[in-house]
Amino acid sequence: MRRSTKFIFHLLTVVSMLIGSMNTSAASDNIVVPDPPQIAAKAWILVDYNSGRVLAEHNSTMRVEPASLTKIMSSYIISRELAAKRLHMDDLVTISPEAWKQPGSRSFINVGSKISVDTLVHGMIIQSGNDATVALAEKVAGSSEVFTELMNEHAQRLGMTHTHFANPTGLPDPEHYTTAEDIVKVATAEIRDFPEYYKIYSQKEFVWNNIKQSNRNRLLWEDESVDGMKTGHTESAGFCLVASAKRGEMRLLSVLLGAETEKARIIETQKLLNYGFRFYETHKLYDANKELQKIHVWQGATDSLAIGTKDDFYLTIPRGQYDHLKPVIEFQPEIIAPVTKGQTVGTLKVTLADKEINAIPLIALEDIPAGGFFSRVIDQAKLAIQHLSSK
Repeated sequence: MRRSTKFIFHLLTVVSMLIGSMNTSAASDNIVVPDPPQIAAKAWILVDYNSGRVLAEHNSTMRVEPASLTKIMSSYIISRELAAKRLHMDDLVTISPEAWKQPGSRSFINVGSKISVDTLVHGMIIQSGNDATVALAEKVAGSSEVFTELMNEHAQRLGMTHTHFANPTGLPDPEHYTTAEDIVKVATAEIRDFPEYYKIYSQKEFVWNNIKQSNRNRLLWEDESVDGMKTGHTESAGFCLVASAKRGEMRLLSVLLGAETEKARIIETQKLLNYGFRFYETHKLYDANKELQKIHVWQGATDSLAIGTKDDFYLTIPRGQYDHLKPVIEFQPEIIAPVTKGQTVGTLKVTLADKEINAIPLIALEDIPAGGFFSRVIDQAKLAIQHLSSK
């Protein structure tokens, strides 16, 4: 009887250990993400558009020649001018000899002809026309040189600290360089700030002057989730591609620089996008300026303060791990009025598997002026007693 009992005890122990091991392994497997695929290019990066999380990269801060990816910045400036009503799609542009004689890819515009901004924008984005780009630059800034100054100013404003432009088109120049990481910043800004004009990047072709001009981004035909963005190529830069794709509510941006062939930049970019969508998911956890909770305020006209986040809070995590996220709100123990709307009053931290994966500031969502004299005195007394009792 004892031997039987002992056997059963050992059997249950072994089974328990096996189950525990299986559970641990399953939990571990759930958060294991394989290494990114091998990518045949000089530099590349894959980023979630909403959260900004880098999912994969190689040489993403290495100085490279952007070729016609430059036109994303040129397009961004044109979009700003259109949105500000300083430029209109039906404005006519007289084509200068300087614009007409641009080498490389062309939109087939003639000197002295008057062409609408709308046509030139389509030529710049879809056909990657250097002539159309210079014509737009001259319309906005008077010359390519001044427009290039604008490009560099906006690059600095967007945080593209390792970028310098020498022209609006991307033609080779020793002082014309950027990084994959920097290109993501201007691509993100174009999609976020000017969705109306970003739609042009998804057009597969357009016809002008009886000439059909096809989009050079062949991923638009091969992957229905891809809705932009831009190709580039010179002998020295190799074949380059910025791609933006949206599957469900998740959008990814990839930048690939220096592939050996036109076909390779498509294949390698597709590998990056598939990797990101297969192994990651993005969730919007909190809305900007939406109350998360109220906290106590001392010496104020009211004793409670609504807090929240300044921006929408997105988080990109390994697929299948959403239910394991743990948000923790930490705020200053003694918040004393006056409090100004937008003032940082705490931190929102999110952990996964006991590891902090993101933290953002919590802000006051309202102004809380100082209270009256007597209410302030009473709160000061309460604070003093609280401090004494905590010693």
